[in-house]
Amino acid sequence: MENPRIRLYLLLLFTGVGWGLTVPFTRVAVLTGYQPLGLVFWQLVIVAVMSGVMTIRSGRPLPFQRKYFVLFLGVILLGTILPDYLLYTAAAELPAGILAIVTSMVPMFSLPMALALGFERPSVLRILGTICGAISIMLMIGPETSLPDPSKMAFVLVGLGAALFYAAQGNFVAWYGAMNLNAFQVLFGSSVLGLVFMTPAALISGQFITPLVPWGAAEWAILGTSVFHFAAYAGFLSLLTSAGPVFTSQVGYLVTGSGVAWSMLLLGERYSNWVWAAFVLMLIGIILVQPRKAQKSG
Repeated sequence: MENPRIRLYLLLLFTGVGWGLTVPFTRVAVLTGYQPLGLVFWQLVIVAVMSGVMTIRSGRPLPFQRKYFVLFLGVILLGTILPDYLLYTAAAELPAGILAIVTSMVPMFSLPMALALGFERPSVLRILGTICGAISIMLMIGPETSLPDPSKMAFVLVGLGAALFYAAQGNFVAWYGAMNLNAFQVLFGSSVLGLVFMTPAALISGQFITPLVPWGAAEWAILGTSVFHFAAYAGFLSLLTSAGPVFTSQVGYLVTGSGVAWSMLLLGERYSNWVWAAFVLMLIGIILVQPRKAQKSG
C-alpha cells in the first residue's frame, strides 16, 4: 500500500479512536458532581482558544456580518450548547459504553432530516440502517436485563436528544452554508458566541467550575475531552478534504466501537448480551446509512 494511502488510514484510525476516547472522559468528568452548564462552559473556553490559535495562523480574520452571526448561532446551539447539556446529563446516569452506542444514532437521525430537506434521495439500504438503529435502542431500553439499572431508561432518551441535535446541526450547515469560512473560523466564532451565553448561565446557576483547585481525574477529564474532541474534529476535516466523504464516513463505527472499548478498558464496564446485540445492530445501521457514492480515497 502506498504511503499516502497508509497515512489516510492512520489518520482515520486516530480520528475515530480519539473521538471514542472522549466518551469515558465525559463519564469521568461528571462522576464527581460537576454540572452540565459548567462543563459546557469550559469545553467552549478550551475549543475557543485552540480554534482561535488556528484561525490566527491561517491569516483569515473572523467576519462580523449578520449572516455569519446566524451561522455561528446555529452551530453553537445545535452542535454544542443543547446537545452537550443533554450529553453531560445522560453521562451522569448511564455507563459510558451505552452512551457511545446511543449517541451513534446521529446518522440515523440525520438521514430523514436530509430527505425532508431534499439533500438525499430515498434508499432502501439506508432506510434499513435507520431501522437497525431504532431496534438497537429498543434492545437497550426494552428488556429488563439490558441496562445495569432499568430505572435509568429515561436517560437513554436524553442521550438520543443529544444525537438529534448533532444531526440537526449537520443539516443546518448543509442548508445554510459555511459562507466560505474554514472549519477553524466556524469553531472559533461559534465558541466565542457560545461563551456570551454560557458565562452568565454557569455563574447564575451556581454551576461554574473554578480551575483554581487541586486537579484530579475529573479536571483532567474535562481538559482531555475538549482537546481530543478538537483534535478529532480537525482530523475529520482533513479526511474530508483529502479523501472525500465516502472514505471519511467510516469514522462513525470507529467512534462507536472505540468508545465501547475505551469504556471497558478505562472504566472496567461490562455489558449484558442485550447491549452487545444492540451494539452489533448499531454498527450495521451505521454501515448501511453511509454515503454510497463512488469516490477515490487517496
